[in-house]
Amino acid sequence: MKNIAVIGAGTMGNGIAHTFAQCGFTVKLIDINEASLKKGLDTISKNLDRMLAKEKITEEDKTTTLANITCFTDLKKGVKNADLVVEAATENIDLKLNIFKQLDEICSKETILATNTSSISITKIAGVTNNPNKVIGMHFMNPVPIMKLVEVIRGYNTSDEVTKTIMELSKTLNKIPVEVNDYPGFVANRILMPMLNESIETLYNNVAGVKEIDTVMKLGMAHPMGPLQLADFIGLDVCLSILNVMYDGFKNPKYAPCPLLVNMVSAGKLGVKSGEGFYDYTENKKAEKVAAQFLK
Repeated sequence: MKNIAVIGAGTMGNGIAHTFAQCGFTVKLIDINEASLKKGLDTISKNLDRMLAKEKITEEDKTTTLANITCFTDLKKGVKNADLVVEAATENIDLKLNIFKQLDEICSKETILATNTSSISITKIAGVTNNPNKVIGMHFMNPVPIMKLVEVIRGYNTSDEVTKTIMELSKTLNKIPVEVNDYPGFVANRILMPMLNESIETLYNNVAGVKEIDTVMKLGMAHPMGPLQLADFIGLDVCLSILNVMYDGFKNPKYAPCPLLVNMVSAGKLGVKSGEGFYDYTENKKAEKVAAQFLK
């Protein structure tokens, strides 16, 4: 398995492409938007520069990694001869189902189809294909080149052979794969998202401010990043989407998104990606200003 296709040049997609390319795989990075592809490649190059500055890689490593990546806007051309396709598009069920329907039509029956979804049912995604045994979840963590975990999710029909292949492949990427079963949120987000949501509820109920909540969790629980800051980095829209998937899947009120989270997403305050979330990431503006306006 040497030919990898990655669909989506955003934060997760370019990180996955970077990781495979750095480990010697031939990578085809696919996105419908040329600008997104350029931005994705620029991000990979900048991340490699950071690794170079820290002497974790050489200049030759950087050149080789970038040379291993080819960009495509045409899905059919991009996945041609791929041994593995990793879908890393937006966390939207309709979009993912549409992509997998297309992949089922144009890919070889031997191609393994993986999704980087952080919450959506692998079994449901596999259900739109004629080879559900070849569909599996590969949930990488952000930032992909640094984080060690890969959550490997078996759908109801995912074969033992495919699971074993992906587990071993993850190890060749210097990752630590953990096999889990297909339930809403899997393991990582089933545990993480209720904590983030409760942190937002704590702010919503005026128990403490943004910095105070994050400080308690960093100093008291030894978290490297506070939950509200982490939500900003994940993307508040992504957090909302995952919570909605779990709420719909379990019908349990403990997964219901906090109204503050819903309002902030509706207003386009998505965290780092939009420049404003629980913290303000734009220049010359006071942190917490954005979140505070929704609490008035």
